[in-house]
Amino acid sequence: MAMGLVALWIAVYLALPTAARWTTFGLLRLDPATPFAVAVEFFVYEAPKVMLLLVLVVFGVGLVRSFFSPERTRRLLAGRRESVGNVLASLLGVVTPFCSCSAVPLFIGFVTAGVPLGVTFSFLVAAPMVNEVALVLLFGLFGWRVAAIYLGAGLAIAMLSGWVLGRLHLERHVEAWVYATKSGSAAEAGPASWAERVRFGLDAVRDIVGRVWPWVLAGIAVGAGIHGWVPTDFMAGIMGRGAWWSVPLAVLVGVPIYSNAAGVVPIVEALLEKGAALGTVLAFMMAVIGLSLPETIILRKVLRPPLIAAFVGVVAGGILIVGYLFNAVF
Repeated sequence: MAMGLVALWIAVYLALPTAARWTTFGLLRLDPATPFAVAVEFFVYEAPKVMLLLVLVVFGVGLVRSFFSPERTRRLLAGRRESVGNVLASLLGVVTPFCSCSAVPLFIGFVTAGVPLGVTFSFLVAAPMVNEVALVLLFGLFGWRVAAIYLGAGLAIAMLSGWVLGRLHLERHVEAWVYATKSGSAAEAGPASWAERVRFGLDAVRDIVGRVWPWVLAGIAVGAGIHGWVPTDFMAGIMGRGAWWSVPLAVLVGVPIYSNAAGVVPIVEALLEKGAALGTVLAFMMAVIGLSLPETIILRKVLRPPLIAAFVGVVAGGILIVGYLFNAVF
């Protein structure tokens, strides 16, 4: 049964380019020379491709996440030396469930369990930024090289941001009631058998894909518009290597955008195809998913403005460095 589903997935995935061309130019009879036809072909091809990749990766990551929980993660990080904790927190952030709405309870749980503030921030940066969905989608769309660049850059920013924030000793800017909160010892009843873990993965598909598919289609629609109507020379001019201001502009544009990794990746694909530089596009994507305005607003419940400003400034600085570095190298 499982092998049959895998074979069906592969067959459908491989047939997508032919199906997209037939739908656009055969069924709909659109003129290949028009921007609208180019945009439609991009959407018809990318929408099912991204959704297929999304279902596969969410199920796989759901299996991995069945071995972790916020409580178990908190116990793993508590009592670690700060340097080791920054590395471990960044790595755990990749596989531990996290969203903007869970930022506050996770922060409180880590701090009250004795996890250093810098280590806590390494986790809070890595969990949304080094997004496993984005990682696998990037691998499927661009290959291992771009996916590895994204993974390495995101982990480096998370580790260094946590280390810098730890050196600044800003604990006094955490709201006082956080330290007064007692650390709980929540019971952990995670999946035990593989059948339960498979159900956990399927539940993750229903939950996550059910929530993000509108964002995915919206991102693909934006990408299709860029692909069809935006001239290559124009995009290369404002987001190319030669425009020194393109990286900070990409970060400023990305911060207020409320989206998730699955919705941003199709836009990234279209921008790269139109001549945008890799570092600039990477900075844009990291700003969208790592410095989202909603998460910053939520964190205000537990952090005072000076600490929020330091958090945003350090992470944004890391993203800028990554953008400029990769524009210079690639």
